[in-house]
Amino acid sequence: MGLEISRELLQKGQQVIIGSRSLDRGKDAVRELAQEGLKADVVQLDVTDHSSVVAAAKSIETKYEYLSILINNAGAVFDFQQDPSVVAMSRLRDDFEINYFGLIDVTQQMLPLLKQSAEAKIINISSMMGSKTEALNPNSSVYRAVAVGYQSAKAAANMYTVQLAKEMKNKGLNITVNAIDPGMVATKFGGATPEQAKSMGAKPIAQGVSRTIELAVDKSNDVTATFSNINGQVGW
Repeated sequence: MGLEISRELLQKGQQVIIGSRSLDRGKDAVRELAQEGLKADVVQLDVTDHSSVVAAAKSIETKYEYLSILINNAGAVFDFQQDPSVVAMSRLRDDFEINYFGLIDVTQQMLPLLKQSAEAKIINISSMMGSKTEALNPNSSVYRAVAVGYQSAKAAANMYTVQLAKEMKNKGLNITVNAIDPGMVATKFGGATPEQAKSMGAKPIAQGVSRTIELAVDKSNDVTATFSNINGQVGW
């Protein structure tokens, strides 16, 4: 999804900086986009490595001086289909390191750059799987999903989204903070192949990122503290 988000924002005239855990793979993505006539930049960024996060922020500051949009897209699940009564603590910690603590670390380190912009946006890629409302709804597509560590980390990230949005508003900063549910997308997320994901009802990647793109390019920048997908608001 990160590559598709980058592609579509570039097509809309944005300068895009791709954060990639592997710098070589990030450079591969930049080359792929270049073949399409799109020019992106890349920084090495491992959200679970604080020194990497600090270095990435410093690199962006040195080259660009500010950020206008931060999209926290890194995510992983380590406890899929593990019963809550027996799931290993190590898997729960891994879920939180990427999906919660990593998101917060990146956000905190990038905030000084966002404050240098006249207006800015923070978009956290969350999941309906972190919605308590939908977890209790028998008619929901995620009702039978079990990945308590991943789900809890996303629910925690949703609360961070709300509290940070309130802080930005209370301090009079023109920085909006929102969470997006891309839904089940045909990628390699969770260990499945895109083809396997499609067979289970996953949507095309372009559809999965559409709400993120819509929010990123919205010129009004007056939507904050929301959790939404292509169908509208998602219950917290």
